[in-house]
Amino acid sequence: MLLCISGSLRAQSTNTKLAREAARLYGGPHEFGDIRLPLYDADREEADGIPSEVTRLAGQIAGAEAVVISSPEYNQSIPGGLKNALDWVSRTKGTPWRDKPVAIVSAAAGRAGGARASYALRLAMTPFRPRLLTGPEVLVADARNQFDAEDRLMGEMYIRNLTELMETLRRAATG
Repeated sequence: MLLCISGSLRAQSTNTKLAREAARLYGGPHEFGDIRLPLYDADREEADGIPSEVTRLAGQIAGAEAVVISSPEYNQSIPGGLKNALDWVSRTKGTPWRDKPVAIVSAAAGRAGGARASYALRLAMTPFRPRLLTGPEVLVADARNQFDAEDRLMGEMYIRNLTELMETLRRAATG
């Protein structure tokens, strides 16, 4: 099972659309992780423990054969909600990210397609020791204009690279 995580909370997010396209190309069952979590607070953790929604997300990560994370770029980095989710999951028992095959993709309004967010996410994930795929990079620029009426990704290069990335992720997960 593939776990998809969209770094955007918007209902019509291009990153959620990109994650859905990744799942379609990956093939097989998939589910989405929810990053709508309370703001990490060590005092809250000490008083109340790990929230159930964090435990659920950590369980989804641990149970997935692979993960694809699609992140927008906010002010040259990843969104706060995504970083918060990473911080919370790091506080759970076990090491759900350890050796997990992970593909990072991005869709953004700018011409770089979220490259800085992609690199920032790689840096933020390094302590968790996942198996981050190095490519091909999928950085969808001018993202609002790259999906058709059925929310399918357009653009030959984007489709080719996402297909190859998902094939590589599947091999990493099953091989």
